[in-house]
Amino acid sequence: MYVGLVAAAAGMMAANTQSQVANRVMKMSLDAQAQVLQLLVPSQTSPATNNAPGIGGHLDVSV
Repeated sequence: MYVGLVAAAAGMMAANTQSQVANRVMKMSLDAQAQVLQLLVPSQTSPATNNAPGIGGHLDVSV
């Protein structure tokens, strides 16, 4: 009877460890995705700093 309880407790501990690892991997994946998105979406508040003055401002396409 005690062997069954010990095996059940060990199984629960293993499942808990697996859940913790899975949560950690998921968080790392979400953090990595957020970092990639920050790189891909430039700041929309100002023109690119590498451009000359006047480049990347307003464009008149009403011709």
